[in-house]
Amino acid sequence: MVDVIPDLYAVIPAGGVGSRLWPLSRADAPKFLHDLTGSGNSLLRDTWDRLEPLTGPDRIAVVTGRAHRAAVEAELPGIPDRNVFLESEPRDSAAAIGLAAAILHRRDPDVIIGSFAADHVIRVLPVFHWAVQQAVAVAREGYVCTIGITPTEPAVGFGYIEKGEMVAVDGAPEAALVDRFVEKPDLATAKEYVASRSFFWNAGMFISRADVLLGEIAQSNPELHAGLMALAEAWDDRERRGPVVDRVWPTLPKIAIDYVVAEPAAARGRLAVVPGHFDWDDVGDFASLAKLNTHGRKNDLAILGENVRILSDAASGIVVSHTTRVISLIGVKDIVVVDTEDALLVTTSEHAQRVKHVVDALKVTGRGDVL
Repeated sequence: MVDVIPDLYAVIPAGGVGSRLWPLSRADAPKFLHDLTGSGNSLLRDTWDRLEPLTGPDRIAVVTGRAHRAAVEAELPGIPDRNVFLESEPRDSAAAIGLAAAILHRRDPDVIIGSFAADHVIRVLPVFHWAVQQAVAVAREGYVCTIGITPTEPAVGFGYIEKGEMVAVDGAPEAALVDRFVEKPDLATAKEYVASRSFFWNAGMFISRADVLLGEIAQSNPELHAGLMALAEAWDDRERRGPVVDRVWPTLPKIAIDYVVAEPAAARGRLAVVPGHFDWDDVGDFASLAKLNTHGRKNDLAILGENVRILSDAASGIVVSHTTRVISLIGVKDIVVVDTEDALLVTTSEHAQRVKHVVDALKVTGRGDVL
């Protein structure tokens, strides 16, 4: 049993569509609302279940779009109404996480917040909990702390974090300063990073005292900070909240938290990293989904969906079906088939990242009915 961390508040940003998983993931049913692992739960529910032992059920907040409120509350029936923070439109991660930090800091000036994406898969939970406990210890000392994932391969689809000298913090024996963030590298560079053992994958998990996080935002982007403070000041007054959100939220700069908080904090020597030795996957495309569900066995065929009817012979890859059609695969390798009532996707694992281009093309042609 893990002990509840009394000053920690978990924040789950539940936004984005997951366009590389189209036509499974859509605007009205984004990735975090799907069961992509066969656990019987959505990714959002699994995220809640692994955080609740650390915080208890009353100290988890979700930041999501107004259109997803009913679905989120159906997935998380135990979440208090006051802990559902609604965005009127997407403004990227700095606004979402900053909003939660501002509201929670106003309610509790000493709170530590931890931001954990709603659509990631994490296994070996005791190891995950240990990493969070270390990160909280580091955050109490005034650092912004991230959890870096120990690389298992030279992946080119992730950003990387380079660790520097160790940080002396009781309760966090593996903590180190962050020297720099690196954007997604090419394969040769990724191989160098993995071989050096000084780099982690950037999984976008941040743990910090709310006042420290807001202070970083104030230094880097005063306009964003001012807007967040105005929202937080009115948030818990139901009569004032709506008009203030409608006026302020659309004016907030649209920018990722990496650029507003993480990179500036690293440059000032105020960003630390704790290694995450647990199994982690961001389920970024159908290739990663196939790998996740076959446990990396390239010759297997992963099958997802209820009442799926598949005939396969010497086939590998992944099939996701939401219809009752018979799908027959013969002698095809690394195939991706996603069959829904109004759209069919066929590609290969090698080209799975390009699914986003199809979504972009559909937007240009005005085919919003299949998005």
